[in-house]
Amino acid sequence: MINKTVSNAHEALQGLADGMTLMLGGFGLCGIPENSIQEILRLGVKNLTCISNNAGVDDFGIGLLLQTKQVRKMISSYVGENAEFERQLLSGELEVELIPQGTLAERCRAGGAGIPAFYTPAGYGTEVGEGKESREFNGKMYLLETALHADFAFVKAWKGDTAGNLIYKGTARNFNPMMATAGKITVAEVEELVPAGELDPNQIHTPGIFVQRIFQGERYEKRIEQRTVRAAV
Repeated sequence: MINKTVSNAHEALQGLADGMTLMLGGFGLCGIPENSIQEILRLGVKNLTCISNNAGVDDFGIGLLLQTKQVRKMISSYVGENAEFERQLLSGELEVELIPQGTLAERCRAGGAGIPAFYTPAGYGTEVGEGKESREFNGKMYLLETALHADFAFVKAWKGDTAGNLIYKGTARNFNPMMATAGKITVAEVEELVPAGELDPNQIHTPGIFVQRIFQGERYEKRIEQRTVRAAV
């Protein structure tokens, strides 16, 4: 029986080195690989290119790696919740590639599917399209976008088994399934790790074939970026 279990984040990140490209699942702070990010922080690897929908907040998620200047380049869609990101961008300390959200998701999916490039109308006629090949289809202009790949992909799931099969919960699914397919080494951290065979095959979102290492995470904070509540009556 295939067993891809490792004991913790430290073991899961063996081989991570300076200058690598990483994919990190999540949307805002929902479904981010908290344990893996903390281990990246502890290891102190630098000059990283991080592919993520967003850059976390100043004191959590990828924001922690920005504080320690471990990130050289961000490839992202939405980055409006991070003041340190804004400061580094405007000062020229951080290289940034902003991508329309759907295009970012598809570039990750294409990387995992073995599709080198595809055409999309998103961004045509804007700064996004500068320097990119364009082509007309059925009277509409499209941009050529290339697939994204990573040395490591870090994803977070609700449940997983020892063979690497994953189930995400609710909106924490977000970018995790696409990124799980596009890393040379995909590391999955899960809230609950069970023996192979215990998960319903019909409920699995990411098949274990895409996952190289899996471990049960601990002390998940699951922070909320902006909490809005009703006034007390």
